[in-house]
Amino acid sequence: MDLGESLRMAVRTLTANKLRSSLTMLGIVIGNASVISMVGIGEGAQRYVNDQLQTLGPNVLFIAPGNRETRELGGLDIPRTLVVADARAIAEQVPSVVGVAPEYSTRNLVTFRNRNTNTSVVGTSEQFLQVRSFEMGQGRFISELDLDRRSQVAVLGATLAGRLFDDTLPIGQSIRVNGTSFEIIGVMAQKGSNLGLDYDDAVLLPITTQASRLVGRRQSPYGIEVSFISVSTEDRESMSTAAFQITNLLRLRHDIRGEDDFFIQSQDTLLSIAETITGALTVMLAAIAGISLLVGGIGIMNIMLVSVRERTQEIGLRKAIGASQQDILTQFLIEAIILSIAGGLVGTGLGIGGIVLIGVLTPFEAGVSGAAIAIAVGVSGGIGLFFGVFPARQAAKLDPIVALRSA
Repeated sequence: MDLGESLRMAVRTLTANKLRSSLTMLGIVIGNASVISMVGIGEGAQRYVNDQLQTLGPNVLFIAPGNRETRELGGLDIPRTLVVADARAIAEQVPSVVGVAPEYSTRNLVTFRNRNTNTSVVGTSEQFLQVRSFEMGQGRFISELDLDRRSQVAVLGATLAGRLFDDTLPIGQSIRVNGTSFEIIGVMAQKGSNLGLDYDDAVLLPITTQASRLVGRRQSPYGIEVSFISVSTEDRESMSTAAFQITNLLRLRHDIRGEDDFFIQSQDTLLSIAETITGALTVMLAAIAGISLLVGGIGIMNIMLVSVRERTQEIGLRKAIGASQQDILTQFLIEAIILSIAGGLVGTGLGIGGIVLIGVLTPFEAGVSGAAIAIAVGVSGGIGLFFGVFPARQAAKLDPIVALRSA
């Protein structure tokens, strides 16, 4: 028998028992759909995290108070070691830096007429837009003069402006933050949240005004405390130079002899950490889903062994009229591979459908590469070949006389 004839016989045999063949493929179908869906979710999560980090702004360094170990100890207060004066010193004395924006974040009650909400209030400086790549939707942003005069002015995020004012123009209106009145001078364009803070749902104030009017006694004895300082450089190549220069400057300003009381985090480092975590998550999800492929392969082997017992007479008759062991072996292997590949293709279709559904229902831009699909289908065929060998060998070794007599 040639390969074409073996293939035709295998197809006829499988289609003659449609229900059993379908149930046999079910494990492979579920396995493939699970693997492709999990890989799609992992890649979607990776894209989502990358997009979120890109919104932080290009070529940005983040300087935070306390060292890494101190910040990881959740039960301890984070040291208040960074102040606005540090940000000004960086802007004036570090030549590789093109923008500096200190930030101090709190949550306060914001009121407009009979509407109120508890939201983020961020004190910052005039370079915030440049450093963090934000844009204004209406009005203007905080100016250097506002900082010097400690003006009671505010800029709203787009979401907060819509919630407080509906269709009313916010510019020129006054809101109250913890009972203190602020005039609205601008509304930022919509951008989305990053670093756990949704600037679209926040109030931005001059950091000097926030310190004197809202924070008060919680200021550091060394100046106006900041949560972190964002620093932008001209290009990515300048980031390592800027980090080195900033470290030397702050160690000198803080009179540090031992361990730093601050740490510098680059956007690239955050991106690398996120990619490592999401990559490991993707592999773990795919491995867990891959177990169902193994179960599906065992199911194929079991059904093929049953098929060998049911077709003992057929095998004996074919060997009696001249079929070789190789012919019988090939016949059963082809049947196992067809079941696996067909199950793989159906599972691939279901997996792609699941990825599309995930993209619609979640913020993840889920997707999976053609290589992942090809590997999944290839693995399915390999499983059919691997688990089909034993039943096929059992069939090929049957003695024709014994087979005919036992039938």
